[in-house]
Amino acid sequence: MSFRHSMLSRTEGIRPIEPVRWRSLDGIAGVFWVAEGRPGATGYYLSPDPRIVVFFNDVSSHIRMCNHESRPPSHYRPMTRAIYVPAGMPLWTDFTSMHRFSHLDLHVHRDRLLRFLSPSLGSSAAKAALRRPAEVADVGPVETLATLLVKELSDPARHGVYCESLVGSIAAALLDIPVETGASESAQTERRGLTAAQMDRLVARIDAEGGRRLTVAEMAATVGLSESWFASLFRETTGQTPLQWQLGHRIALAKQLLLRGDLTVAGVASQLGFTDQAHFTKTFRQIAAETPAAWREAQRTAERGG
Repeated sequence: MSFRHSMLSRTEGIRPIEPVRWRSLDGIAGVFWVAEGRPGATGYYLSPDPRIVVFFNDVSSHIRMCNHESRPPSHYRPMTRAIYVPAGMPLWTDFTSMHRFSHLDLHVHRDRLLRFLSPSLGSSAAKAALRRPAEVADVGPVETLATLLVKELSDPARHGVYCESLVGSIAAALLDIPVETGASESAQTERRGLTAAQMDRLVARIDAEGGRRLTVAEMAATVGLSESWFASLFRETTGQTPLQWQLGHRIALAKQLLLRGDLTVAGVASQLGFTDQAHFTKTFRQIAAETPAAWREAQRTAERGG
């Protein structure tokens, strides 16, 4: 059965420079673009289906992305070579310089991915994997698989099942799928801590959320562990509870915003999801030992040389 995707998109300053190539499969739509964006070009994308994008050239120094509207430039991050965007997650992009690029855009019906993943992972783990965004800088075999798929989009020579298997392999390589939960948790119990990669995923998730407070369950899901194991291993790793550590990271983001100077203290509080300015000021003082306004003034005085 063919599949037609439905994505809301708005772009400005981005144009295709070659004919678009595409193919509709069972629950999958594959599209290959060669395009260019001028400096300041922007894009907005929102799809009801999971989406995979693989770039065939490095775009990290030219294209930035963000998952929250009206965020300042400091909340944008470099676009990686391959990304997985869960269903319903918005994506904003902007270009910092003129750039020509090519990419494979895969729109996959959620049920189609579940049908592929569930026999190996189980329904619950498969659904959890589809809720987690993924960003990969080192595409390795993903690029090889994507190249084979683009060849079939351009000049179909094989049955659709071949293309569908390539899409499944790309998804399996790109999605944030942990090793078997029992084995993973047992091994990590022996190590008594989270890995550096897991901590990196946590930091990236918090930054991607723009400083919004995550629950312990959301943090655990980000690294593929049960909530209880995650909380135990996290304390072993950092000496703090997940929420204590997260609060410190949010205050570090607050300091970055305060130093920019174009936001009020109330604006910073609102942007990072604090209840109000008073709540933000109280929390900031607990961690930084002074109010946000006093801390910012001290930093400015130090920059002026006293």
